[in-house]
Amino acid sequence: MDLPLPKPSFNPNKHLKEQFVSNLTGSSVSEIAALTVTIPVLVLIRHSISYISVTGASLKKKNDDAPSGKRNFKSYLATLSLDFLVIVVPMLLFFTVLANWIYIFACSLTILTLLYIATKRSGCSSSFEGEPNSLRAYVTSYRVLVMIITFLCILAVDFKIFPRRYAKTETYGTSLMDLGVGAFVLANSLVSRQARNIASVNWKTAIVSASPLIILGFLRLVTTTGVDYQVHVGEYGVHWNFFFTLAAVSILTSFINIAPQYCGVIGSLLLVGYQFCLVQGLNNYLLSDERGMDILSQNKEGIFSIFGYWGMYLLGVHLGNSLIFGSHSSGFRSSRWVRMRVWALSILFWLLTILLDRHVERVSRRTCNLPYVTMVLADNLQLLSILMLADFVPGRKTSILEEAFSRNLLATFLLANILTGLVNLSVDTLSASSITALIILLVYAYILSVVIGILDYFGIKLKFW
Repeated sequence: MDLPLPKPSFNPNKHLKEQFVSNLTGSSVSEIAALTVTIPVLVLIRHSISYISVTGASLKKKNDDAPSGKRNFKSYLATLSLDFLVIVVPMLLFFTVLANWIYIFACSLTILTLLYIATKRSGCSSSFEGEPNSLRAYVTSYRVLVMIITFLCILAVDFKIFPRRYAKTETYGTSLMDLGVGAFVLANSLVSRQARNIASVNWKTAIVSASPLIILGFLRLVTTTGVDYQVHVGEYGVHWNFFFTLAAVSILTSFINIAPQYCGVIGSLLLVGYQFCLVQGLNNYLLSDERGMDILSQNKEGIFSIFGYWGMYLLGVHLGNSLIFGSHSSGFRSSRWVRMRVWALSILFWLLTILLDRHVERVSRRTCNLPYVTMVLADNLQLLSILMLADFVPGRKTSILEEAFSRNLLATFLLANILTGLVNLSVDTLSASSITALIILLVYAYILSVVIGILDYFGIKLKFW
């Protein structure tokens, strides 16, 4: 009797790729902090280049970096490409071939930035200090940088050129990619309706608003299963994924309406209570390889971590309301007032992270425990605080590339996932050489940037709700 032929797979190296991102322990807190120094400094450099180019060409064409509506397409594409070269390309190099020199680059860029600020401060601080619009620009830049880091890492992690210590940890530890989902939740909470003190929506509207995320979650589940795409089960569970987590947090926040001034206290209590349950034995259950046949057991990591992400979201709402928007939604606070407090909070949360990691429980993105939440808060506030140094750097507050990504954040993420899947199904990423991997990543990032830039140039905004 002939044995049935094995079903052909679109992804023959699936198991090898899953092993490639499994059982990893991550990097160190200091390296994560160093990475978070270099990334926003690249944006400051681009802003200063913008100022220099505009000043140098003022007789010929003042404001060469004008918005897309005031320039022709060729000029727009050239400026977009310059943004890509100054911001995205160095980031990709820091995440790959230059990763072992990240401390040197962090120190060098910090010294150069401080020296530049010292020479320019007298001429520009009065121009931008305290402007509400500049604060809006910094929040925009912060959210865009979170997106750029994400779309670079989700493909780079499949190549050997990407250091394993930057990939997601298996159980405990800190890594660059561990910050991804937490950064998304926090970035959304800082500018949410609740943070702006806008009246909450009813439960029907809440479900409708979250329905695109739920649909995307099921689409990801169906497509990854259909093409036999690699999925690390220990990350969220068998069926759960990133989109379901975002949808769950959105629905919980809408159903349980909490005034923004109380979100900080309630979020903290929720996180402390969840952490208590973890150290009392819940962490052993969540981190074990044993799974039952029920939905809860199959997706235990994704479902239980919602408590951590919801607590993080509530803290983000409180920070957004108290730091950025004030007690009402009529406008932004002054940049100087916010910058001082963001710096202080970032240092405080880094200290809390170190203490909790050593004396309570190691940082775990998989369970979204309290040390993980404080690390996400510390790292993201550090990113935002460095961007706020642009008050002392003359030039535009946002680049063309940042504006394009900002208006199509969800479309950027979806396109990045589609391109990542296509690359993985058409290229043996594990056997690719360093040069081949770097070329693929550069082409992928440039295509993504150009497509989103063209959409923005023609005023196309893909928003699903």
